[in-house]
Amino acid sequence: QLVESGGGSVQPGGSLRLSCAASGDFLSVYAIGWFRQAPGKEREGVACISSGNSRSTYADSGKGRFTISRVENTVLLQMNNLRPEDTAVYYCAIYRDWPRPCPLILSSSDFHSWGQGTQVTVSS
Repeated sequence: QLVESGGGSVQPGGSLRLSCAASGDFLSVYAIGWFRQAPGKEREGVACISSGNSRSTYADSGKGRFTISRVENTVLLQMNNLRPEDTAVYYCAIYRDWPRPCPLILSSSDFHSWGQGTQVTVSS
């Protein structure tokens, strides 16, 4: 089970850093993705970091503003220049069942072991 944290309320243009953690050391082994789900919308991929940190994938919505990284057994999502449309519950999850690069297209059906999510609200 993964645990997300770091959400909160910020004004447009603000920043937040989300963390994804788990017991054990498997977060350092597998590709990990961040997704988000706004009310009434489907869950959408935001970013993914490959096993071995070899490649990162970003959805168009976050390119240039979001940065995914891994520090030991924690995966971080740094979000800058936040917009109201970034408001959602953010989740992290594991890609497939063995270490491999992230997919080019982030589909929630390819990920598992979802955490409970952390709320991000961007509003003036």
